[in-house]
Amino acid sequence: MPITHSPGGAVGVTGTGFIGTALARRLRNEGHDVRGVDLHPDPDGAWSAMGATTTAGDITDIDAMTEFCGGLDTVFHTAALVAESGDLDVFRRVNVHGPLTVASAARSAGVRRFVHFSSVMVYGFDFPDGVSESGPLDGAGNPYCTTKIEAEHALAPLHEPGVFDVFIIRPGDVYGPGSVPWVLRPFEAMTHGLWATIGADERPLINHVYVDNLLDGIWCVLNAGRSGEPFVITDQRRTTNEEFYRHLLDMLGVGEVPSISAHDALGFGLDPEAVRYLMRRGQYSADKVASIGYVPAVDLTEGMARTRAWLATLPGVTLEP
Repeated sequence: MPITHSPGGAVGVTGTGFIGTALARRLRNEGHDVRGVDLHPDPDGAWSAMGATTTAGDITDIDAMTEFCGGLDTVFHTAALVAESGDLDVFRRVNVHGPLTVASAARSAGVRRFVHFSSVMVYGFDFPDGVSESGPLDGAGNPYCTTKIEAEHALAPLHEPGVFDVFIIRPGDVYGPGSVPWVLRPFEAMTHGLWATIGADERPLINHVYVDNLLDGIWCVLNAGRSGEPFVITDQRRTTNEEFYRHLLDMLGVGEVPSISAHDALGFGLDPEAVRYLMRRGQYSADKVASIGYVPAVDLTEGMARTRAWLATLPGVTLEP
């Protein structure tokens, strides 16, 4: 199911990292002219290899973004500061002022569709199990959660159906080849024997979504014309952290790992906010996107097999056969 698209219009992508690159690859495979912008664009040549162009630019610079948006039909905004903790003012500059600047520039340049990548973290950490798009938002005193909520609110006044459609996507925990928080960082910790299962007795959940499934869900939202409203996209599977990370441990041939409580994890010096991310016990509902045709095509076993194939290509990585 290709994305619907106006003839002759190019597609812009802010952020040339994990999700931005996967998005650009999908769009290029569908034959679209794709342009990317980032502070440090295309460091490994992946974009040029797929025939997409990139430029260096700051998403908070209105002049640079106005120039970038010229001639585009759709802009996907994936650029963000993604971290468990940090200075709130820095987060606001990137995660609130950034998307507002890009969207304002896009609208002025005649772009018709703006797709904002928000996050399920708008619900905070202690959300109701099965929370849907209408559920309560909670910044939880966390800069990432707070600024993702603020960005959605800041973009709302720019939405004008049929003139400038703003789409709000709330991805779950996005994994796959290239994922840093949910694949690379834990994999490196496991490699160095620094991994433990945290809070296993409480059975915390990871609301994963394989990156290709995420794109399928976004295509459903765009093709249905469902702008001006948020959509949660996950793999629709109730998976514990322990089950998810066991796939990575098995790739390294690691057997049992220590199991510690969240309280003890803090005693070992782990970032309290990182522990909060790992101790979410609820599942987000993806029923809304399912109602417009979304079905996650790649299950966890296949997604991890593809992730394993990518990890095997990295320098210095040795996996169990």
